[in-house]
Amino acid sequence: MPQSMIALFGGFGPDLLGREVPVRKPGPTQVLVRARAVALNNVDPQMLAQAYDVSTGTGTEYLAGYEFAGDVVSVGPDVKGVEVGRRVMGTTPRSFAQYVACDHRHLIRVPDGLGYEQACALTTGLLTEYGALRRGGFVRGSSVAVTGATSGIGLIGIQVAKVLGATTVIGTTRSQARARLLRHAGADVAIVTSTQAVSQALLDATGGRGVDMVLDHVGGQILASCLPGTGDGGSVINIGRLGGAEALIDLDALSHRHLTLRGVSFGFDPPEQIGDVIAALAHDVMPAVADGRIRPVIDAVLPFDQANDAIARVRGGRAEGKVVLTMS
Repeated sequence: MPQSMIALFGGFGPDLLGREVPVRKPGPTQVLVRARAVALNNVDPQMLAQAYDVSTGTGTEYLAGYEFAGDVVSVGPDVKGVEVGRRVMGTTPRSFAQYVACDHRHLIRVPDGLGYEQACALTTGLLTEYGALRRGGFVRGSSVAVTGATSGIGLIGIQVAKVLGATTVIGTTRSQARARLLRHAGADVAIVTSTQAVSQALLDATGGRGVDMVLDHVGGQILASCLPGTGDGGSVINIGRLGGAEALIDLDALSHRHLTLRGVSFGFDPPEQIGDVIAALAHDVMPAVADGRIRPVIDAVLPFDQANDAIARVRGGRAEGKVVLTMS
């Protein structure tokens, strides 16, 4: 194993910078993985922009990335049941590197027949969407709405909800042209928020009852408009804030419908809590990945040294699904 590797850092300018750094040794409960592919998320261009102040030319250095797939090359002394050579996919900060040190509880075995490019594009989405459904009290037979559903994670959310037994899955998008992506992922109903009132569309799609659960990736007024379209006793789970971190909500809709409104952010959860969710999804969801019922929608696969082209594609909203970088 080499002593050094190439990793991608932010905080040095408006773009990611590749640097040669030492290969990290795994900690006691960690596994070191030779990354074969990594995937971008919407948070990656946001973090890059926040880490560097163009007006002052100053920044805060950080190693970028959150999800990857590759081969185990070494394990920490307290890790049991993970062997060298295993193909894994995982989620952890600092993953845009040729070697990634990750808590062993945040890894999933890659099913046979699934390539690294597909595997790396799944982990964050599976953790986030399955975890949000779990924490929202999802039960088989529920109806689920996914806002911002043409994002790479949202498209996985549609598939996970269907696999777990949702009766009706509704996806929202701003663009009529992208409604086809929702149907391709398995959505029963597509709502185009630029031309339809979200609350009324949710009621129409559920026979006036309202949806049982909302997985909200948008925040802002889209979240607020979901409350009157959610059924009595339903849940609205905020995951992302693509449309803004503030919303003016109707408290009458919240209280009169006995709704639960909560947020999740698995990147800030303790390792053992993330591990619990991943262990459960390995049992509940990964069989559907293995047999092909769940697949990421991949927009583009680029080499690692074209990371800034990938960032630009995600930043500009041009990506239809996940953007993946592969290692040489």
